[in-house]
Amino acid sequence: MQLIQIEKAILPTPWGDFLIFGFEEKKNGKNHIALVYGKIKKNIPILARIHSECLTGDAFFSLRCDCGIQLEMAMSRIASEGNGILIYHRQEGRNIGLLNKIKAYSLQDKGLDTVEANQKLGFSADERDFSLCADIFNILNIKKIRLLTNNPFKVDMLIASGIEIVERIPIIVEKNDKNAHYLKTKAEKMGHLLFK
Repeated sequence: MQLIQIEKAILPTPWGDFLIFGFEEKKNGKNHIALVYGKIKKNIPILARIHSECLTGDAFFSLRCDCGIQLEMAMSRIASEGNGILIYHRQEGRNIGLLNKIKAYSLQDKGLDTVEANQKLGFSADERDFSLCADIFNILNIKKIRLLTNNPFKVDMLIASGIEIVERIPIIVEKNDKNAHYLKTKAEKMGHLLFK
């Protein structure tokens, strides 16, 4: 295990009360959280969303990505189903960090797409490590999930980490004039499944 569970508490939200679990990476002290709604039932696949940190989308409502809207959609869907888990994966900007993400935005403003911008900065298209999320599932004794995602890389990495995905559920966000190119790039260059 790369993580240890630190604490849990009740987190009231517009969708109801979640339990918020705090985790810490053993090697560097970096924090991650999981929000659990309802009861985790042993051997029953649970609705799950892994949401990678996006300060600009989640907190500042940026329209250049689909992150903040996906976060709200996932929390709403989990609550409406009566149980589920949302892991807030603290790997900002597909794990290039906030300042590098802003640099990538600047390159995108000059015409590069999201993948080209990351590569220009010396990163791959996606630097995230979803094995940390598998550890969270294991700590919480979750073995089977119904995963809310459009990202095949996430699916593959979780399966490789021993998590059984019984269903992939798309989480589709309407495109706008600010994110259309970004969404197209994610579909064409990163294989995101932006359809049902």
